[in-house]
Amino acid sequence: MTGSATPDLEPRALPIIGVVGAGAMGAGIAQVALEAGSEVVLHDVDPAAIERARAGIQRGLERRAAQLDLDPDTIDAWAAGRLERLRDARTLDAVAAEAELIVEAVLEDLGLKQEIFRALDAAARSDTILATNTSALSIEAIAAATAQPARVLGLHFFNPVPRMPLVEVVPGEVTSREVVARAEDIVKTLGKTPVRCTDSPGFIVNRVNRPFTIEALRLLESGAASVEGIDAAMREAGFPLGPFELMDLTGIDVTLAAARGVWEGLGRPDHLRPSEIQERLAAAEHLGRKSGVGFYVYTDGRRDSVAPEFRVSEPPGTALPAAEITSRIFRAIDAEAERTLADGVATESDIDLALRLGAAHPMGPFERMSTSG
Repeated sequence: MTGSATPDLEPRALPIIGVVGAGAMGAGIAQVALEAGSEVVLHDVDPAAIERARAGIQRGLERRAAQLDLDPDTIDAWAAGRLERLRDARTLDAVAAEAELIVEAVLEDLGLKQEIFRALDAAARSDTILATNTSALSIEAIAAATAQPARVLGLHFFNPVPRMPLVEVVPGEVTSREVVARAEDIVKTLGKTPVRCTDSPGFIVNRVNRPFTIEALRLLESGAASVEGIDAAMREAGFPLGPFELMDLTGIDVTLAAARGVWEGLGRPDHLRPSEIQERLAAAEHLGRKSGVGFYVYTDGRRDSVAPEFRVSEPPGTALPAAEITSRIFRAIDAEAERTLADGVATESDIDLALRLGAAHPMGPFERMSTSG
């Protein structure tokens, strides 16, 4: 928009989107839908969660408005106009009565998700798309709770939703082509990039990128490199955060749960076995930034130093050079990308795109292998 533009407050020909779950992911999905001009119906069993989400969405819309090339006099109206399109729904039936696409974003609990989808399926019109934001659970298992599994699919947004451009589109075994095509079109209207993959453990990013942390932990376990050395090497290779910085930011418990889910789902392959270091930290509730200690120590949310148990004194010449650290981690990622391709999860180009957009890789694994020969 130009500086003389006025805010677009008129209803647009966009679907009404329902969001079930008002946590960080649900609120983020609601925000991007509102930014795009959709009406949003938000449901959560906890009224306080709705209020927190609404406040967070308002702040997010105000930040977004400030970033746009709007006339200063219209910024507040742009954000307020979109927030007016957000409605609360006290019941799942109320969401189903209005929404043309419903995205579920609750806890990663299969029984809970099946209960929600069973209720939505019974209440929604037959042409309403039912999507789950799961990052780990089987789409087919969730859809099995419905009488119309052809309208169920996965739409896996990445956190933080307003900033992350990727959405993994995951059809189930019987999801109709029309539903997939409609869902991809809606994802594009939200300003996101859809990448399609099959219903398999970890989808694309959580599987292919798993060695980014697992191989780093193997290096740490062996004493071949330090927390700081590994993180510095991967930042130098073009990543915004090193593996241990990323685990501390995401939450070591969250990272461990994802690692367990992919490992279990793929039949417990040894190369993806979760690390004992992750298990130990999670058991001690040393979860990273949110607990004040993980691989690093944090004060008031700011990193102070490496955690005491990971402080090392390395005599010169004993630690792996940065090039060998990055080479080992890249080789592990590339090998998993080749396995994922062989399993028919996604194409080479989609795997590369997903890793760039969803995991901040400077280059996709197949692009890297092609470049390096």
